[in-house]
This record gives sequence, structure tokens and C-alpha cells, in this order.
Amino acid sequence: MPSELPAESTADLLPSKPAAALSGAVGVGVAIAVGEIASKALSADPSPLYAVGGAFIDRFAGSLKDIAIQLFGKNDKTALILGTVIISLCIGALIGLGARRRQWLPLLAFSAFGVFGAWAQTVRAEVGILDACLTAIYAVAIGVACTHLLLHLATPKPRTNLSGSGSPTRTPTGTPSPTPPTPPTSPTQSGPEEREDASLPSRRRFLGTAGGVIVLAYAGMKVAGALAGEDVIAAVKNIRIPRPFRRRALPAIQPFEVSGVAEYVTPTSEFYRIDTSLRTPNVDASTWRLKIRGLVNTPFEVTYAELLAMPSIEEVVTLSCVSNEVGGDLIGNAVWQGVPLSDLLERAGVQAEAEQLFSRSVDGWTCGFPIEAAADGRVAMVAYAMNGARLPTAHGFPARLVVSGLYGYVSATKWLETIELTTWRGANGFWVPRGWSKEGPVKLSSRIDVPRGGSRVKEGALALGGVAWSPSIGVSTVEVSIDNGPWQAAELGNVASEHTWVQWRFLWSATSGTHTARVRATDRNGNAQVTANQAPAPNGATGLHQISFSV
Repeated sequence: MPSELPAESTADLLPSKPAAALSGAVGVGVAIAVGEIASKALSADPSPLYAVGGAFIDRFAGSLKDIAIQLFGKNDKTALILGTVIISLCIGALIGLGARRRQWLPLLAFSAFGVFGAWAQTVRAEVGILDACLTAIYAVAIGVACTHLLLHLATPKPRTNLSGSGSPTRTPTGTPSPTPPTPPTSPTQSGPEEREDASLPSRRRFLGTAGGVIVLAYAGMKVAGALAGEDVIAAVKNIRIPRPFRRRALPAIQPFEVSGVAEYVTPTSEFYRIDTSLRTPNVDASTWRLKIRGLVNTPFEVTYAELLAMPSIEEVVTLSCVSNEVGGDLIGNAVWQGVPLSDLLERAGVQAEAEQLFSRSVDGWTCGFPIEAAADGRVAMVAYAMNGARLPTAHGFPARLVVSGLYGYVSATKWLETIELTTWRGANGFWVPRGWSKEGPVKLSSRIDVPRGGSRVKEGALALGGVAWSPSIGVSTVEVSIDNGPWQAAELGNVASEHTWVQWRFLWSATSGTHTARVRATDRNGNAQVTANQAPAPNGATGLHQISFSV
């Protein structure tokens, strides 16, 4: 019987599983990058990726807010975006594996991704349906094409018999003719196995193409992002902050200094940032308008230039996030400059039935607080400068609200766009339907900065130090207890006003061993700090900060 070539199974002509998974993952990554590029080109912000992340926050923020902050702190939004990308790439890998036998699967799956991304974009009022659809079409088309290209490069080609030892040829009479002898292989010639390997797809070509696609997609995304913000950045550089009409002086000196205690004025680069915006809004100050409306006699709008031209004040105010744990660092003290809210409300003419000042940011976030807080003498302003410079983009440029004594979730609207006067029941801010209290006054609290918990210190003279705060009321005393001993008064630093935190110091003769220290504060109204432990939800944490250290 003549010898025959072994038949190759279908599995032998499929991409390997690792190559298929990589093809799908790269395809999804490219689709995400194209979505970013297209959204920049079409000014359809937020992009599909950030719109999906925003939809996730809108849906699950109430239950995941504290968990995310505890796990990732100030990097909670970065962690969410990275998590979204990683999950998408994993799904892409599964799509690639399924596409080994079902070539139609990438188109179907990517299209579903595109529809979901477009829907998430259109939920945001600033993205039109046409722009969202075009963004999705570009992303899906290029993502599918990339996936199929890589799958094609990863697919083995049918092997041919190159060894010369196949079936014997037959003569016209049907008699087998002798098979010509195979010439010996010289050391410089490729043998049969080597020539069969040469016919297989080039792994190097596949990996090189995949790597090149990734680099191009990443570079395109970066360039598009840079170009999109170029005009805004150029305009920001030309902004000149006017001199304030009234300025609050900082303390000239402090009576003491303890290394490791938070500075009285928090540097802008170190000021905490907690908000629901996954991507910092890039607002064009030349087209921005602040709208004052609702239950007012004279609704009006203010341009950025007009806001800067109004008489302004400069005040030192401590702001705190409601998610700040006892002893946490989601709090900061800064010098703010802006226009008093009372001046804007006086110009608008507030109607008698107005009870709430309800504000909205350019990305749709909302909050509200009683109108009395804007007129009871506390610091309440539309701020456009921070620590002597124009408001950074990350902290709300071109303008934000700063209200002393209220947690940020009810008052500190960044990227401010609208102030609406309404009734107390007429509107609820973003966090209220998600289980947080409608009112959020900052609770009296204190913190130990030095020594750090778990640290080792030298025996002898030891300076404990930290900060205490009760914005809009002020702190009158701070006390420290060592090893559950009696409460002893600490020294207090100088402050600009009752709207800021105060630094404190307590001198103690440290003895060898393991010790604990607690701190408590009393405000200027004589109210003592709440000692019962309470989680941040629904209106701020309570309890005494305690640390352990060894000498």
C-alpha cells in the first residue's frame, strides 16, 4: 500500500490559546484607546471608559464609598479606572479564546461593549447621541479589526510534505515507479523538520505586531489628550489673580514647632482630593458661566472675568471630607480667595420661600445646604484661588464653593456651574439618596500626628503633637491622656480665625515600655468632643484618636 500524508486535525490549524487570549485582550485595549482618542477629537467628554466608570459610581457609590477610601485612600478613582481596564482586558481574553472557533464572536461582543459605552456617555448631558455613536463605531471597528489581524497571524498554516518521502509515483500503466532517492542532507541544508517549522506562523511577527499596536494606541491616546487640553492650559497660564478686598492674616509665628505635625497651611500639592469625578474636568474659563437661578428675583450669569473683577475676600479655612476616619488625613487647611456668597445672593434677591442653596458642577455632581450658612457670618464664598494662586484644576478650577463648618459632601462643589435657590425638600444632593444625611456640619475632632502609631521613640523628653478642629466655631482646649491616666492640657498654636484647625503640643517624660496616648478637644462653645465611636456614615465619624508606641 502506498504511504499517505497524515491528515491535520482542525485543532492543529487554530491559534494557540495563549495567542488567542492575547489577541482578544489587545483588541479590547485598542478599542478603549480609540474610544479615548475619538472622544477627544469629537469633544465628547467623558469618554466611554470614564462614562462607564461614572455610571458604576452613580450606581454603587453609596455602598462602596467608604470601602474604596479605606482600601485606596486618595487613589480610589485611579483604582476604579485600573480595575475597569483590567476587567475589560480579561473579558477581551475570553473573547479571543471563543473566537478560535467562532470568528463572529469579536464583532458581537465588541458591539455590545460599544452600545453600553455609548449609552453611558449619553447619560451625561454634555455628550450628544451622534458623538457617542461615532465614538463607539470607531472603537468597535478598529478593535475588531485588530483582534482578527492578530488571530490571523497566530493561526498555523497547513503544512506540506517537504521531506521527499511521500507516496510513490505511478506510471501510466499503474505500476509503481521507484521513488527517487532523497539526496543526503548537508550540514548547511535545512532538514525536513526545520523546513516544516519555517512554514508555521512566526511567533516573533505575531508578538511584534501586538506590541506595535499597543504602543501606537497608547501614544495616540496621550497625544489626543495633550492636544485636547492645549488651549485650556494656555488660557490658564495667562490668568492673573486680583488683590483681595479683605485679607485674613496668617499667624506671624507659632509658639512651638513639633517635627511631623501637619503644617498650619496645607501645601496645595498635599491637599486631599475626594470627589466622584474620575477625570478632572478641563473647563475653558473663556466660555464658563456661573448661573444663579431658582427662587430669586433676578436670575443672572457671571463670566470668569466678571467674577475676578468683583470685590473678593481671602480667608483661611479648614475643609474636611465626611469619610475621614478618626485620626485620618482627609482634611486640610488652606488660604482661599473668592467672592462672598452673600454678595451674589444679595444681587439675585433671594425670595422668602428659599431654604436651600443647591449647587451643581459641570460634570453633574450636586449638593445642598441651608441658606442660613451663607448668611450667618461664617466664611462662605465662590473661591477661585487657593494658597495665593489660581485654583488648581484638580481642586475645582475655575471656581468652587468653600463653606466653613460643613463637610464637603453638602457644600464643597468643585468646577461650579450653577447655584440654585430652592426649598429644603425641593432637591437632594448626590449623596443624600445614597444614605448620607441631608445636613453635614463638621464634627469637633482631634488627631495625634507625633509620634506615629507603632513607632519607637527614645526615653526622656518627648513632644506629642497634632491638630484639632471645629471650623466656624473654633477649638478652646486640647487634652492628652497617657496610658489611660488623667487628662492633661496641651499647648495650642496660634490661628488665623475660628475657621481653621489648631496645632497642639504636649510635653511628656517618656519612660521605657509600651504606651498608649489619647487626645480630645473642646470647642469655644464649651462642647466636648464625642467619645463614642461612630463610622463616617451617615454624617461623620466620632471617637477619640488613640495610638500605641514604644519607648
